[in-house]
Amino acid sequence: MQARPKKNLGQHFLHEMHTIDRLLHAIAPRSKDVMVEIGPGEGALSLPLLESLGKLVAIELDEELIPQLEARAVGHGKLTVIHANALKMEFTALSRHLGVSRIRLIGNLPYYLSSPLLFHCLGHSSAITDMHFMLQKEVVDRMAAPPGSKVYGRLSVMTQLACRIEPLFEVPPKAFRPPPKVNSTVVRLLPFREEERFDADPARLSAIVKAAFAQRRKTLGNALGQLLDSKAISAAHIDPRTRAETLTPGDFVQLAKRLP
Repeated sequence: MQARPKKNLGQHFLHEMHTIDRLLHAIAPRSKDVMVEIGPGEGALSLPLLESLGKLVAIELDEELIPQLEARAVGHGKLTVIHANALKMEFTALSRHLGVSRIRLIGNLPYYLSSPLLFHCLGHSSAITDMHFMLQKEVVDRMAAPPGSKVYGRLSVMTQLACRIEPLFEVPPKAFRPPPKVNSTVVRLLPFREEERFDADPARLSAIVKAAFAQRRKTLGNALGQLLDSKAISAAHIDPRTRAETLTPGDFVQLAKRLP
């Protein structure tokens, strides 16, 4: 029996086998992996993952889907379903509970929650080996955008400072039930190792990036006026007359270091 997708939860259930096969190939699950799936839905990806891994942890917000999911998993492997909002999930604590230092995350993320969920997951990147997410194509384009691009912004900078971004392949609307009105993209995110990470305070960096892109048409001198004056911006070897969209992620790290 098929579940009825809930519009208020942004549910679009993956069902196309070609896309599922491509996703499995990209994830390349290994028996030693401890994998956590966000939003398993009807289990289209969960079941083949269970076949490969023997076990899987899934986080599902929709309580009505859980009994069906657990029933489908019988005979495929050990499925542990956590009824929770992924936005509130402490992935670092979850990895410790599962007895590992790092987990692998996968998921078909709801479009309306994709950015908040991404930022939340990146906050736990030290406990995550990699992430394979299916997202709205526009979101992945923004994540991977280079400086100077029209879609380069806060999401681009914060994501690129936290991990390597590898857009893998596009997924058409017909691969889902019901079909969304936009195309999707599968992306691989590889969190940087500790020695590769930026050396600025995360809260200060977030404040700088948020202020810089709050009004894109403003120069940095105006946009950052309440945080840094033009002298401090220049001391970071950045022209206060430039706009945020021209700066590299590393430039924002240098600005964050100038915050008092």
